[in-house]
Amino acid sequence: MRSLDIIVVLWVMSVCHITTSICDELDHEDAKFCSGGLKVTYPDRVIDGCAIIPQEFREKISKVWGPPQVQLTGVNENRKYTLLMVDPDAPSLMNPSLANWRHWVIVGIKGSGLVRGDIRGDELSAYQPPTPPHGTGLHRYQFLVFEQPDGQTLSLTPKEKSSLGNWDPKPFVQRFGLTGPVAALQFLTQNHKD
Repeated sequence: MRSLDIIVVLWVMSVCHITTSICDELDHEDAKFCSGGLKVTYPDRVIDGCAIIPQEFREKISKVWGPPQVQLTGVNENRKYTLLMVDPDAPSLMNPSLANWRHWVIVGIKGSGLVRGDIRGDELSAYQPPTPPHGTGLHRYQFLVFEQPDGQTLSLTPKEKSSLGNWDPKPFVQRFGLTGPVAALQFLTQNHKD
């Protein structure tokens, strides 16, 4: 990251403590991450595009609400899909030493279920709500959907199972020949006390 980019990120993060109006806007890189029409629905919040979670929802998304409903229309209803949720900013954007913290992995989701928002499948990593540490600023929480090839049994390696942090999804995707991502979505949030 260039020093000017770091200064801009720090400025935006500091302003986000004071007002939410400027925080409702994402920079170009974060805004262009979303593609494919993925929709993530929490009890009081529908996220259907890249967004920053407003202050009034941050505690709920971290401590109250469970896994969201995930929906993607336009997929092949006869295929199976994999959902990944990661935080590339763990423990912070400025020090992502645990980057791609694994928050959720579900494999074998039927396309017909994904269209309805019914993402039953094999949960390889149980849902971990977004819980950015106090004082670490905004974190990106990324949802990625991949199409699975027929006849594959997906699993995490013993090393991958040993830790949620420092998980690189690329080898997982390559190991099983996943296609995509066919859709991607992210939201940014920070600790509700910040």
